Amino acid sequence: MHHARMDTWTAIDSHRVIRHFAERPLEAAHLRRILDAGRRTGSAKNLQRWDFIVCEDRDHLRALAEVGPWAGHLAGAAVAVALVTPDPAAADSPLSVLFDLGRAAQNMTLAAWDLGIGSVPATVYRHDLARELLGYPADRHCEYLLSFGYPADPAALSRPKRPDQRKTLAEIVHGERW
Repeated sequence: MHHARMDTWTAIDSHRVIRHFAERPLEAAHLRRILDAGRRTGSAKNLQRWDFIVCEDRDHLRALAEVGPWAGHLAGAAVAVALVTPDPAAADSPLSVLFDLGRAAQNMTLAAWDLGIGSVPATVYRHDLARELLGYPADRHCEYLLSFGYPADPAALSRPKRPDQRKTLAEIVHGERW
């Protein structure tokens, strides 16, 4: 199925969290585009302090769904991408590590959305289980995984926005000073 490309604002404005995925693998070119969007992300001092662990095996995805109380969507994803960084507790600038990782995650989810692929993040609560299942080194940390997949309900790609629950610009924007 060909998906028409969208402009950046449309991708941002139309982006929806998708938690239920169709039972089909991601096309290899689509997965590569998503991963490349993460790789191409800017980072502090261009340090690129991230690694991505790609998980597609259904049994592995089911096991990963146990890393946190709200990680169940991983079991049904076509792909989970574990976002691995140096341990923020040991990093010289832990906040920039996590800021950079958030930028990479957003690039990946927007690139996916452009391809008609939904996503949702999962927070790791059981760090020992995540390390056991993913096998990353002792000096690394995994705080988040991203689920990706084609939506179980294709209409989810174009569903209307809910009534706006976001704060207004007037509530959050300050001119020059607070």
